[in-house]
Amino acid sequence: MELRTELPVIFEEFAEQRKASFLQVKALKEQGVPVVGVFCTYFPQEIAAAMGACVVGLCSTSDETIKDAERDLPSNLCPLIKSSYGFALTDKCPYFYFSDLIVGETTCDGKKKMYEFLGEFKPVHIMELPNRQSPDGLALYRREIIRFREALEARFGVIITEERIRQAIRVRNQERQALKALYELMRLDPVPMKGEQLYSVLYGSTFRFDKEQVIRELQDLTARIRAEYDQGKHCEKAPRILITGSPSSGGAMKVVRAIEENGGVVVAYENCGGSKSFDELVDESDPDVYAALARRYLNIGCSCMTPNPNRFALMGRLIEEYRPDAVVEIVLQACHTYAVESLKVKRFVQDNYHLPYLKVETDYSSSDAGQINTRVAALLEML
Repeated sequence: MELRTELPVIFEEFAEQRKASFLQVKALKEQGVPVVGVFCTYFPQEIAAAMGACVVGLCSTSDETIKDAERDLPSNLCPLIKSSYGFALTDKCPYFYFSDLIVGETTCDGKKKMYEFLGEFKPVHIMELPNRQSPDGLALYRREIIRFREALEARFGVIITEERIRQAIRVRNQERQALKALYELMRLDPVPMKGEQLYSVLYGSTFRFDKEQVIRELQDLTARIRAEYDQGKHCEKAPRILITGSPSSGGAMKVVRAIEENGGVVVAYENCGGSKSFDELVDESDPDVYAALARRYLNIGCSCMTPNPNRFALMGRLIEEYRPDAVVEIVLQACHTYAVESLKVKRFVQDNYHLPYLKVETDYSSSDAGQINTRVAALLEML
């Protein structure tokens, strides 16, 4: 059975939240609230939140401004980088326009060089991210978090106390727990909602800036979905798919739609925007608040890390808990670290769990939608 209450309306509200929040950011800006634009899940949001800033994600996932970006950037660059730069260059995204400060990170060589151009017309702060999850890397990122705090204090004339940071950690942890409780409903079989509906909430929640309110909304939504499930209202049983790889929002969601339009269901997202972003909490008992933040964020298993055991530890746990029938990896064109690491993912999935694996390399255009649909349909037919 499909959900037949007002819940689809709620999913649609979250799906449209990025657009709906444009006016909210404008209002916050007019009230004197600093707006900090960010690109990556490695960004320690608690530091900016501790000074009362509005934190908003800037990674753009549409091909609308890619031609504009290609006036300055190579055409064979990752579409996420080109889209992000294009929206900033053209002022077609209010989040870029209203950002008082943009924070980048050294996850990717393409991004690093793009930030140099971005810095010509926007204030940009770069956080140096170590590419190894090691004691030295932890010490480096701890220093970078402190340097970022000092940069915020100098730019905005504020003092960010450890007490304020700890309060921000508590709120952010509560939000992570609320998001986890929601997506853990997808362990059920059959599932209570479509994977695209789930992702609309995960992604849309990042553009709701009153975190206390969004926690309550997530908790209420989770309870309502569970109550309806217990009444027998759920989706039909379908082949279960785990998504991994590059970020899958925006144009890349065509892969998720192809899966679900051909009779499958996405039960888990290992990639950015999914479990990778919310799985681990910051240790609130650690007396060193900066070490606690550095440890939590460095534990994210992105392909920019080498080696990258944390990605496979999370993926293995998701396979065991969500019981997918296959794994689909989305790799954005020219995203070299994910493209190279895909061989390890294929071996991990096939050798350890004996699951079918499909790699889909794509961009934000619709030109390959038919080909993706054919390949996904063949995978589901085999299942």
